Amino acid sequence: MEPLGTCTALLLIGTISLLLLSAIWNSKMYRKGRMPPGPTPLPIVGNVLQLKGKQWDEVFSKISEKYGPMFTLYLGTEPVVVLYGYEAIKEALIDQGNDFSARAKVPLVEKIYKGKGIIFSSGESWQLIRHFTLTTLRNFGMGKKSIEERIQEEARYLLEQLHGTKGQPFDPHHLVTYATYNVICSIIFGKRYGYDDKRFQDLFALCEDNVKIFTSVCGKLFNVFPALMEWVPGPHHRMVTNFAKFREIVLEEAKEHRATLDPNSPRDFIDCFFIRMDQEKHDEASAFTMENMVICSLDFFGAGTESTSSTLKYGLLILQKFPEIEEKVQEEIDRVVGRSRMPGMADRGQMPYTDAVIHEIQRFISFSSVGVPHAMVKDTLFRGYTIPKGTTIFPVLTSALHDDKEFPNPKEFDPGHFLNEDGTFRKSDYFIPFSAGKRNCAGEGLARMELFLFFTSILQNFKLKPTTDPKDIDITPLEKPTIRFPRPYKFCVIPR
Repeated sequence: MEPLGTCTALLLIGTISLLLLSAIWNSKMYRKGRMPPGPTPLPIVGNVLQLKGKQWDEVFSKISEKYGPMFTLYLGTEPVVVLYGYEAIKEALIDQGNDFSARAKVPLVEKIYKGKGIIFSSGESWQLIRHFTLTTLRNFGMGKKSIEERIQEEARYLLEQLHGTKGQPFDPHHLVTYATYNVICSIIFGKRYGYDDKRFQDLFALCEDNVKIFTSVCGKLFNVFPALMEWVPGPHHRMVTNFAKFREIVLEEAKEHRATLDPNSPRDFIDCFFIRMDQEKHDEASAFTMENMVICSLDFFGAGTESTSSTLKYGLLILQKFPEIEEKVQEEIDRVVGRSRMPGMADRGQMPYTDAVIHEIQRFISFSSVGVPHAMVKDTLFRGYTIPKGTTIFPVLTSALHDDKEFPNPKEFDPGHFLNEDGTFRKSDYFIPFSAGKRNCAGEGLARMELFLFFTSILQNFKLKPTTDPKDIDITPLEKPTIRFPRPYKFCVIPR
């Protein structure tokens, strides 16, 4: 039996056994106190069956019609408070941001991270590492080359690869994903790799495999029933092995960096981390350790590659379906940038239509419908309910991005959602694809820069040619509960 079948079968047997052996139902399920109301959970499994095989944000939308913008669900025996709608999300993550700033425990991630890094850490360590990372990205610019220059360098290489397709149909998955991976490699390691480099290929394979495992059936089940799934064979056990291999790659790079480190001229994130480590070498409680360096590097690859590459791939697919929008973007690029130089971030302010299209791509696809779950720092009174310390919080980002009052016809792709009547760019507080508040994505600025520079560079040089009639292009996402991946496709790029 294949691992996935084994995983599902053993889970079913285990669940039935637990149901039969449970003479007394876990009372924690009913100790709601003043928690928000929600649909009645089943013993042991909670509300999991209501979510099975569905887009979670669509399920949450229907539940919110009955229970309002705040309700409680149970994933197994663990309560989760769901925030649905911009106002509830804003009130929690921004107005009471300190209370909602802890990170929820995700069992499959916790096996690897152990509370370290940027994304899945909490408390003082998280604050120190996040501040260090933001400061490094924002003010330092990553050494002798600015981040913008690093992205432009990778864009040139990507354009060469696209020219190499010679107008023939190809799947953009690897090329686009390699480009985003190399941007992260440049920031962390201070260098880009050839796409056929063995270390680069190993790094890519490990990270991509972990994404597949995390979004698999076994990965999701582990996060709901970790004690049971520890005994169930399946691909979820491979994540620990993958991390060990990833750690070896980072430590090899770190060893080379340590040998050539110049504290007065840091080249990249690892150099900056080493300098901070040396400054705090006498502090036994310092958060700046080799293990945290490795986990932070994993965070960069986890948060800074899949979401950006999927948005790029999805955006290129959407523009094939709407060639008139592609043409308007190219007209604006030709008018503002021309063909003799690469687009730069300074151009964005003069390109409102292009900026609106990129925002609309992010809004329309809503790549991560609930973002990374939050948790309560302490027992907190919120909207008349008491949410206990440690309770997991799901802010449904799609509920803001698809709000029909802020974005008329939210299910339709329309750059006009981000344009004023006079054609200038229109900002919206509801645009929160990177979440909001104290735990918004630390790499938001980097991602926005990559999306603008990659999109404009490609459209400056190529016309997108679909392999089917545009009206037949399917832009609905693959069926994943909380993440929207584009469907695989092939297309052609024709030099302009």
